[in-house]
Amino acid sequence: MADRDDIECWLTDMDGVLVHENAAIPGASEMLAGWEANGIPYLVLTNNSIFTARDLAARLRTSGLHVPEERIWTSALATADFLKQQVPGGSAFVIGEAGILTALHDAGFVMTETAPDFVVVGETRTYSFEAITRAIRLINAGARFIITNPDATGPSIDGPLPATGAVAALITKATGREPYVVGKPNPMMFRSALNKIGAHSKKTGMIGDRMDTDIVAGIEAGLHTVLVLTGISDQAEIEKYPFRPDEIVDSVADLMPAITGTIRTVES
Repeated sequence: MADRDDIECWLTDMDGVLVHENAAIPGASEMLAGWEANGIPYLVLTNNSIFTARDLAARLRTSGLHVPEERIWTSALATADFLKQQVPGGSAFVIGEAGILTALHDAGFVMTETAPDFVVVGETRTYSFEAITRAIRLINAGARFIITNPDATGPSIDGPLPATGAVAALITKATGREPYVVGKPNPMMFRSALNKIGAHSKKTGMIGDRMDTDIVAGIEAGLHTVLVLTGISDQAEIEKYPFRPDEIVDSVADLMPAITGTIRTVES
């Protein structure tokens, strides 16, 4: 495994690493600016499939973080990339919102309720019993079952909301069919991200705040893993797992000297 000084490319999670409840985490802006100024290839990853990369870039801008949309890689984009490889020009019945629908359209897929190649379930705030019923019947008829991410719940100001994994469990119970999960912790999402920026796993670092998605997937993809404590993980959470990241730091601010050393030297 490479030392941090050997890392040439970076992948980073978004929520809990760069932003927290739409407020930029200290050090995130400087880290991103350093990557841009030094020409370091990077991608911001998220399991959220609701929004397009353009939407997320705009959201980050309101938090004071400038990330070009081509530097954002969502579970929706990874899913579309995977399905395009499986069945070029295929068809899908989709439960989801703009993120996954746009990604599949851009990948050349046709949306249909008639004998689709795939049933794709992504994140949405308005799950429809009618759409779930349709998905169950299409899977029973032979459509392949794909979900963008396994998260069972998502956050809201009023508390947890049922998310993709919870709806997938309902469909699995009704069909007896387990879905193929594209997003984290499937290392495939990281491999597709590496392909997008032409990176090699041995020279790439992954920064995340979750042991059960970011870190385990990073380890399985052969990346240098860095856990930050600005998200959901603390020492007690870390101890629950039989694996460990290569590094544990308080926040991305602690990574600044190595990542943007050139800029900091010039400024100082």
